[in-house]
Amino acid sequence: MKEVEKNEIKRLSDRLDAIRHQQADLSLVEAADKYAELEKEKTTLEAEITRLREQYGQKLSKEAQKLMQMPYRRAITKKEQADLGKLKKSVRGLVVVHPMTALGREMELDAMTGFAKSEF
Repeated sequence: MKEVEKNEIKRLSDRLDAIRHQQADLSLVEAADKYAELEKEKTTLEAEITRLREQYGQKLSKEAQKLMQMPYRRAITKKEQADLGKLKKSVRGLVVVHPMTALGREMELDAMTGFAKSEF
């Protein structure tokens, strides 16, 4: 996700959180109109956050989307990295992505990560 999109989602999420706290402090009897106004803004913010996240998902390449849909993923330990060939032989269909490759940067990985259809 591009830094601008990340910041925008973060800003909207923070605003949404603030609205939820304001709503919790309000009395429905005394401030019903203010509560309704906050509820309306909350709904629009939730919709916008959802839209931005979907937009990010569509921007990922086909390869990244395919990997993200795999049911199992986890960071590869240093011990496993030392003998990667053995790990790949033991886990059928394992795809390892390094965070410094183009695909790893696109997926914003911070550790060498393995993706597979079965648990490993």
